[in-house]
Amino acid sequence: MVIPMDQLSAEVVDAVIEAFILREGTDYGVIEISLDKKKEQVRKQLQKNDIRIVYDFNTESVTMMTDSDWKKLTGSLR
Repeated sequence: MVIPMDQLSAEVVDAVIEAFILREGTDYGVIEISLDKKKEQVRKQLQKNDIRIVYDFNTESVTMMTDSDWKKLTGSLR
């Protein structure tokens, strides 16, 4: 189930974003990006609907996925 960002408090959205970033692991890029900058980038992607906050009833957990991955998962992508 997709959870619209505006249905959550700012604190919850921030916690979901941070948990997602930390789960994704270490950044091995040439330029290290701060956690705050990564959070800002993810928040912008959420605002543009490039990624979604998704609740999984089976695992009772929240994660984030790209819009195209969500559509593939739900069979909406042709």
